Amino acid sequence: MYAVHRQHQVRNRVLAAEQEGLKRDLRLRHMIMIAISGTIGTGLFLTSGITIATAGPGGALLAYAVIGFWLVFVCQAIGEIATLLPLPGAFNAWGGRVFDEAMSFQMSWMYFVNWALTIPAELSASAVIVSFWLPDDSKFPVWVVPLLIIVAMVAINLAGVKVYGELEYWFSILKILTIILFIVCGILVDAGVLGGVKYGLTAWTIPGAPFNGGYLGFFTALVSVGYAYGGTEMIAVTAAESRNPHKHVPRAVNTVLIRISVFYLISVFLLGSILSYNDPLLLNTDKSAATAPFTIVFLKAGIHAAANYMNAVIFTSVFSAINSDFYIATRTLLSLARNGWAHPALGWTNKRGVPYVALGIVTACSSLSLLTIFIGSGAVFIWLVSIIGSIIFQSWMLILLLHFRFRYCWKSQGRAVKELPYVSWGYPYGNILATGVGLVCIISMFYLSIRNPPKYPGQGASEGDLAAYRQARDHYAQTILGAWFPWVMSAILFFSYKFVKKTKMINAEDADLDTGCFIPSEEDKKDIEAKSPFWKKAVKAII
Repeated sequence: MYAVHRQHQVRNRVLAAEQEGLKRDLRLRHMIMIAISGTIGTGLFLTSGITIATAGPGGALLAYAVIGFWLVFVCQAIGEIATLLPLPGAFNAWGGRVFDEAMSFQMSWMYFVNWALTIPAELSASAVIVSFWLPDDSKFPVWVVPLLIIVAMVAINLAGVKVYGELEYWFSILKILTIILFIVCGILVDAGVLGGVKYGLTAWTIPGAPFNGGYLGFFTALVSVGYAYGGTEMIAVTAAESRNPHKHVPRAVNTVLIRISVFYLISVFLLGSILSYNDPLLLNTDKSAATAPFTIVFLKAGIHAAANYMNAVIFTSVFSAINSDFYIATRTLLSLARNGWAHPALGWTNKRGVPYVALGIVTACSSLSLLTIFIGSGAVFIWLVSIIGSIIFQSWMLILLLHFRFRYCWKSQGRAVKELPYVSWGYPYGNILATGVGLVCIISMFYLSIRNPPKYPGQGASEGDLAAYRQARDHYAQTILGAWFPWVMSAILFFSYKFVKKTKMINAEDADLDTGCFIPSEEDKKDIEAKSPFWKKAVKAII
């Protein structure tokens, strides 16, 4: 039965400022597919090659499993709070409710920075993927592809959240069917049924495998894996425009994670079994990848038509991921504006509920992808991924800490856990374990960033030695920037806001856990409690 709050439950819904003007047009099927669409993109299709090359097949699979475990409990925390408080600022806004307003300010801006960098990374990846069809001596201007996608994104997002959700639904179906097709074909290729070469587990037994680089290679791979899983948390943002968050959010966090875990782990296992970690096609030495690892599998099998099809699907997946990126970035800016942390104009919405000024700013940030004119698209992509992965880790860690604080505030106000519309499973032990995993990942990232600084070869060094030094220097700068930038920037944002606004930590008894709370209508309650026959549940589970 649907749990009803006691005397503290307001009878009439009180909207939070950031919720005004938005349209609740997302259905359950949209919510689930958007979550999948936000996580299955370049992270799996492109950076999985970087992960295998760095850590070997065993290290890559373990990295995906470890980060997946961490993310399970992050999403459970999100599901519990977003079901109660479906705000467009999502977990970024929760900090100002249960901890300190400065925390929300810091988290919101860092989350926007995350998506402001993710969009150029995805757009840069689109140029990388299209290059598969171009001859080596092609003069095709790589900036044309990102530019056309940017124009399309503006048109789609101006149409409203309903159009966005519908497009993501069908894009996601295509991606899911393609991954299923890849898994089936991958098994056949690995067994030698397709391509005439039986791979088996040979790639796991060659020198250096299955754990290339040992524990250092494994921890290095964690950052790119974090980028691959990044976006799963966006279900908290879409909750603000869901028709029935009390039903949709729990279903999304509970079903999508199982599907993604299967897709990621099986796909990475097959990639690691078919592609040797030292395969030169995984990464070019000049940091300009020409193919995605999924496509290489078909090339090795000699199925060139399938390779072209796979590359086309990967391109549409990138298009879909960018569509979600635009949506989340604009809603984050809207939340910043409505909370007084950015110019009020960024919170303006049109009659379709679209924050059109925020969309203009996001479009301008997206133009960073045009740097591919001057820098190899692969280089831009790798630099951005190094920063994004670190920001994602920070967000996940803070979400878990906010969940601990939320539960403390909830109980301090005399509210029973059973009164929550959705209760996360595994709390508090799952959260504690996930927090431990997160700390290990973050500390390892800090250590790896400062380990082995490059040494100048000295006077009289050969041109080859100088070139190697410059490459090592650039890589060192990249790892330091990726590891430390989010934390230094976050500290500046947090303490600057506290100093200027003189904010204090919120007392647990005074935490606002009601404003913006979704109160379902009688029709919503019937929808929550509705029971389907067994055959229909089975069909839905399979689909």
